[in-house]
Amino acid sequence: MSTVPMADRQRGEGVPVVLLHAFPLSSALFDQLGELPGYRLITPDLRGFGATPQGDDAPSLVRMADDVLALMDRLDLATAVVGGVSMGGYVVMELLRRAPERLSGALLVDTKADPDTDEAAAGRHAMAEAVLTRGRPVLDPMVEALLGVTTRTSRRDVVDRVVGWLDDAAPTAVAWAQRAMAGRPESFSTLATTPVPIAVVVGDEDTLSPPEAARRMADAAGTTALLVPGAGHLAVTENPAAARAALLTALDGWRR
Repeated sequence: MSTVPMADRQRGEGVPVVLLHAFPLSSALFDQLGELPGYRLITPDLRGFGATPQGDDAPSLVRMADDVLALMDRLDLATAVVGGVSMGGYVVMELLRRAPERLSGALLVDTKADPDTDEAAAGRHAMAEAVLTRGRPVLDPMVEALLGVTTRTSRRDVVDRVVGWLDDAAPTAVAWAQRAMAGRPESFSTLATTPVPIAVVVGDEDTLSPPEAARRMADAAGTTALLVPGAGHLAVTENPAAARAALLTALDGWRR
């Protein structure tokens, strides 16, 4: 197993919850979420982003899942709730395939279980090439796609924060992650058969992983999608109070 040491931040005490960030950001995505009372919140940087090194492996969600398992081993966590936003959710679904016995629950936030269409995969590969040749400006159009209309029109501080995160993204990490995501399998069958409790959370203005996609995931997992109002693809930073409430609804429900 080839892994890289994941940088992580932690806050709170209790049941461990590992949250994985969206593409092409870092664990700073969860800064506004605050603490989850009764839980030890662990927010690592996925490989190539934030303070985690890129490594030399070929692009693969499997490698990213292995990194998370290695982090859990380093922290002496036999099991943990693991959640992810967008790309982070893809890693969670890979963990459900590879090591479901290590997950006490799975939080799927603003993500989807569909594989890329041929057109979408081609677009990812095209962006990978473009960001390596043209650099950071290639990411500019992502701001509108990542954020809901409410945020774009009335939360300038959030828009500026996301622009700053995009500025920080390393082109090599962006290209690597895009190529890794382009090859992911469908995950509906995984959600339908896993013994791990699943929760699905989505911003009601998310256009990249819309509420309809979240409801199909929830149906496959035998649960109900939880909506975060006035938020797009980055609900955890667009409306952190509502996102925190949705996560706690799922987490506390599993403990009853």
